[in-house]
Amino acid sequence: MIILFDLDGTLIESTEAITSTFHHAFDVHGEKNPTDAEIQALIGHPLDVMFSRLGVDEDRVWDFVDTYKQRYRVISKIKTELLPQAKEAVELASSFATLGIVTTKTGLYSQELMEHFGLMHHFKVLIGREHVQKPKPDAEPILKALEQMQKDNDVWMIGDTELDLLSAKNAGVNSLVVLCGYGSKKSLQNYTSDFFENSFEAVKFLSKLR
Repeated sequence: MIILFDLDGTLIESTEAITSTFHHAFDVHGEKNPTDAEIQALIGHPLDVMFSRLGVDEDRVWDFVDTYKQRYRVISKIKTELLPQAKEAVELASSFATLGIVTTKTGLYSQELMEHFGLMHHFKVLIGREHVQKPKPDAEPILKALEQMQKDNDVWMIGDTELDLLSAKNAGVNSLVVLCGYGSKKSLQNYTSDFFENSFEAVKFLSKLR
């Protein structure tokens, strides 16, 4: 079995790190700041998409992204923590499956975070934004992860938003959704009827399928 995890809202709580860094980028570039709610509604999308949807002109988006990345790397470890039972989820999953991470976050910073939490050694592969041309909900991130893993027909993606579910569907793999992140149950009901409180509960479910 292969289990692929999303990060934000699935394994880690990084809302403050993300929102405060978005505010920093808008302040640096002298643009009107969006609200926390407006930012949080877009978490899960790539940074360039988020800035664009928050009103940044196309020709300035990557300047905002660069400003964001410079600060995020400095503060991410301070302002990010594991979600409840995330550590237990990864440890249990690694006892019966091969693990990967598929995220729209920058892969380099994601790896540094997971190393900080002492969990990176459980994962065979990590696919971040810089590793693909088309991020979630496209199939490319999941397919790229699977290219680097031993072939297995039993593949599951665990995430917290419709982007994760759609990416899994487009890649032809199974998916589970958790309610500890950024997707609302109301919006997620359009894609699945099976919900788990957190990643640990999702992994426990998968452990019984072996």
